[in-house]
Amino acid sequence: MKRRAWRIPALVRAVVVGLAVGLLGTFSWARLIAANIEHLPNVPWATPAMGCILVAWWLYFVKGRGWPAATAGARRRSARANRVPDELWGPALGAGVLGLVATLLLQGVLGRLVTLPQQQDLDPSQYPVLTVFAWVVMGALVAGVVEETAFRGYIQGGIERRHGLTTAILVTGSLFGLSHFTHPEVGLVLLPFYLAVAAVYGLLAAATNSTYPSIVLHVGGNVFSAFSLFTQGRSEWQLTAVSRPTIWQAGIDGAFLANLAMLAVAGIATVMAYRGLFRASRSTR
Repeated sequence: MKRRAWRIPALVRAVVVGLAVGLLGTFSWARLIAANIEHLPNVPWATPAMGCILVAWWLYFVKGRGWPAATAGARRRSARANRVPDELWGPALGAGVLGLVATLLLQGVLGRLVTLPQQQDLDPSQYPVLTVFAWVVMGALVAGVVEETAFRGYIQGGIERRHGLTTAILVTGSLFGLSHFTHPEVGLVLLPFYLAVAAVYGLLAAATNSTYPSIVLHVGGNVFSAFSLFTQGRSEWQLTAVSRPTIWQAGIDGAFLANLAMLAVAGIATVMAYRGLFRASRSTR
């Protein structure tokens, strides 16, 4: 059995195991939130229930607790939840925020080239404010913790060690985007958005050898996006709540050119920030 497992390509192993790890976490929350909406929706009972599941999930897949003991080390290594030196936190979060800003500006440009879909979610007016808040926070925690561990840890890390960072981010980003196709409004037009987000988070994981910075940004970004959607109607992949006509309909205007200029500036700043982060990371090793 050991000999057969060893012959499975590293890329395939990383993808299969990582997707299974991620599915166990996200599917649990999807089923719980669906049940909570159906039963006692005024009480966010799915939140503490998922909290217990998430703790158990973290202890097993990240900390390496539980049976079998023989895989404990591999689980800890694959999860990539390593301590980040104090002096790297600032550069890591700064580079990540710049990367996400550049991603939104990229979406502003793409939104003028093609029509982006409107994000669909529950109607928050149908539920108590505290219930919606609890659901949003737990949903963000699940997305940040589970997806970053599965994609940037298990999948990207496994591919990165064997095939290099570029291949790892391209494969992980494609899978990250395709995994969101379970939402009816998500299609191929949004794949560049998810590839860009995967690059932002994936480079953070590679530079710091840890998923902690990307978890922080992923959780924070999801909370911000959810409340922006509920209060302004802005989809997480849109720069503004109100969509502008494409340049094929209205022509190239000042707003489009300004968006291009800001994207160029943000892109250059992001590249410089990540280069500085990688240099700082090498100096701490």
